[in-house]
Amino acid sequence: MVIFLNLVGQTILAYISVFAFGIMLNIPRRTLNRAGIVGASAWLIYELVFVLTQNLLDKNWRIVLGTMLASAMIGVMSLSMSRAQKVPVLIYNIPGIFPLVPGAQAYQVVRNLVVGNREVAGQNFELLVIIAGAIVIGFWIAEIINRLRAIKPLT
Repeated sequence: MVIFLNLVGQTILAYISVFAFGIMLNIPRRTLNRAGIVGASAWLIYELVFVLTQNLLDKNWRIVLGTMLASAMIGVMSLSMSRAQKVPVLIYNIPGIFPLVPGAQAYQVVRNLVVGNREVAGQNFELLVIIAGAIVIGFWIAEIINRLRAIKPLT
């Protein structure tokens, strides 16, 4: 029950953060709610992967897998939302990816470099690059899914 309440709370906070980031980016008002839904859905996927693979994968690989699947979800949902409201896909991609950006990881890299922990900084930088790559791969998977959805079957 505690895990469920934690997931619900984090999803609501992700919606609020994406909504607020959309306001900062000055996206159209009519798209703010859907952008929040895209970001909250992606964060929910990320957290579900993180919780469900707890006994299967190392913490860092859970982060990478969750980020990849969540960014794929953003790509698929963004195209659907953009077609429904006739706006560019980036209106939903940019705010939606906001919760997944590894800002804390980048901070740890810089912090450890300043303190002089080059080895720890190198490990954190490696994870940062892998997470960024997972975001790119997730969007690539979403592009493949979207193209497959656009193919009309021969009847």
